[in-house]
This record gives sequence, structure tokens and C-alpha cells, in this order.
Amino acid sequence: MRIRVVSSREEIFTLNPNERIVHLAFRPSNKDIFGLVETCPKTEVIQLPKSYMRTVSNSIKMFLQMQRVQLLEGDVWGHRKDICEYYAIPSSVIEKIKEMKIEGKAAEEIEKKVARESKLNLGMVAYLLTKETPA
Repeated sequence: MRIRVVSSREEIFTLNPNERIVHLAFRPSNKDIFGLVETCPKTEVIQLPKSYMRTVSNSIKMFLQMQRVQLLEGDVWGHRKDICEYYAIPSSVIEKIKEMKIEGKAAEEIEKKVARESKLNLGMVAYLLTKETPA
């Protein structure tokens, strides 16, 4: 699974319309988020760094909720945009989630353990738990 990393507003309108998970590495305005959802109608998750999350308006949160787009807090640790525009979630993380699910672990326990080990935030692990490995 890949996360598309967007580092400037100008990049939004050049995105592939099929992007599902997008990490915004800049402080987005309401217009930027509207543009992203319009450019990529299949978007399921928008991830923002913690410091930018506080500046997202309630109207945008409500808009995203109506569009069924999750707004998650988190970072793409160690990613270099100059090398690749995507951050790949390691397959070992997906495998670990599947393994723990088979063992019958509770979703909350899986989220905590995988988030701690992989440096992904709880929200992203919860998304992976429901999306990548359906029960």
C-alpha cells in the first residue's frame, strides 16, 4: 500500500484521480482540501502532520465527513520526496496485522502494537486493519 506525498499546493492538480491515501506535507487551506477532493474523487484518507491538524477548520472536517474521507494525523517517517513521490507502507506491517488478526487479537491491541513497532499512527493502522485485511 502506498501513500501519495504532496508537498505543495501546485501539486494537487497534477495528482492521479485514483489516489486513495494522500499525505499533505504543507499547511493546507480550505481551498486546497476542496481541490484535492475534487481532483481525486476516490480519496479515502487525508493525512496531515500534527502541527497542521490543529489549523483545519470545522467546516472542512464536516465536508470531509460528508465525502466519507478520513482526516488522520500522522507523518511519513524518513520519506524523501526527491527520491519517490510515494511512501510505501512496508508489507511486513500488513503481514503483522493479518497475523495478529488470525491469532484473534482485539483490534485495539493490534493498533497499539503495530503503531508502536512501525511508527505509523493509530488512525492509519486502524484504516489498514479495516481496508487491507477485512475480517
